[in-house]
Amino acid sequence: MKKEEVLARDILAQVGGKENIRQLAHCMTRVRLTLKDTTKANLVELKKIDGVMGVIDDDTLQIVVGPGTVNRVADYMSQETGLAIGEEALDENLTLEERAALERQKVKEKQKSPFKRFLRRLGNIFIPLIPGLVASGIINGAANFAVNAGVDRTETWMQILLVLGSTVFAYLAILVGWNTAKEFGGTPVLGAIAGGILFNPLLADIVIYGEPLVVGRGGLFGVIFAGWLMTYIEKHIRRFMPVSIDIIFTPLFTVLIVGFTALYAIMPVAGLLSDGIMRGINATLEVGGPVAGALLAGFFLPLVMVGLHHGLTPIHLELLNTVGTTALLPILAMAGAGQVGAALAIFVKTRNPRLRNIIKGAIPVGFLGIGEPLLYGVTLPLGRPFLTACLGAAVGGAFQATMKTAALGIGVSGLSLTPLIDNGMYLTYIGGLLISYTAGFLFTYFFGFKEEMADGI
Repeated sequence: MKKEEVLARDILAQVGGKENIRQLAHCMTRVRLTLKDTTKANLVELKKIDGVMGVIDDDTLQIVVGPGTVNRVADYMSQETGLAIGEEALDENLTLEERAALERQKVKEKQKSPFKRFLRRLGNIFIPLIPGLVASGIINGAANFAVNAGVDRTETWMQILLVLGSTVFAYLAILVGWNTAKEFGGTPVLGAIAGGILFNPLLADIVIYGEPLVVGRGGLFGVIFAGWLMTYIEKHIRRFMPVSIDIIFTPLFTVLIVGFTALYAIMPVAGLLSDGIMRGINATLEVGGPVAGALLAGFFLPLVMVGLHHGLTPIHLELLNTVGTTALLPILAMAGAGQVGAALAIFVKTRNPRLRNIIKGAIPVGFLGIGEPLLYGVTLPLGRPFLTACLGAAVGGAFQATMKTAALGIGVSGLSLTPLIDNGMYLTYIGGLLISYTAGFLFTYFFGFKEEMADGI
């Protein structure tokens, strides 16, 4: 039996069995489970399973198992439960106990702060897009790297690479609109139409409020709101629409109402919001300089810890949409670098075999920008190294802000981000990584770790 299969079965055993799974999903490092009865999950034993690097009990139960492994574990769990990835179990055969547990979960969800629910929604919209953003970003970055090195961009193979790398960004509004409608329980294709409307090139020929419309005005913020409005209007029209003509007139009236609303109201308002956020970020980095960079990088790991970092994805994408680069990403990427430095310091100092094995397994992907295995498997459980990793990140963030490093895409971090760095500043970005590695190492080696901390690992 393969180790991923053993891990999947061990996890199922500690979450109440396959019958207790309502929905199964995963991101790059975490298996995400929605349970029928959350009281059946044994979180203490779950954390002890060999291969589990961390457990986050939020609106979904998130189990960190690392990149690559997460896909195989989720596949095995899908086979065991009979649920496809993202599919929700039917409710017809629920027992009274299971229905009561579901109601408790709904009450628990309603008690969460609106801000946290909003960020969770954003995460659900953008997380499914991450694999495509990663693949396209790397292709796009490599192609631009080659162009900067002197390769003729009119070569056929280069043109193909540029097409492959840019396609997801060209149609991103449609994908975001689709996922928005799906997240809010509407018809996905109507959400896709909402995104397409706001980025349709024909808008440039339309004059509203005395000025031609700007294609993409309001960016992805407008798309998300228009996608949500599609769902809201669709549901309300369907309440009174006769079943016999529902398939014709519900989507028709929904598109007409939301289409006009999007152009006359959503685009102007979302445009002001987008402009305000972009100006605020640019002003913060311009005025704050290294201090702003240090604070942004230093406080990013706590955001990752609670899964709120996905709320920054639309901001990165809007920066790419409006100015063509994101100066925020290279700064935030220093958070993972500081953690790598901290982990290396622990590896040098500790004699604990289990801790050393965890670090050996997590360090390679840490260098490539996937920091959750180190976060949940090493620095966070030890406590103080988490803080010294944040300090190391702050030093690198200050450097990147001072040098004004920016990225041409998102989806990757660490060394993997290098090809995406704008204006040929590859060595500058790598220099920032080295600074964060070194600072995280030194802070942790001298102030962050003592051998007795490893006793509980």
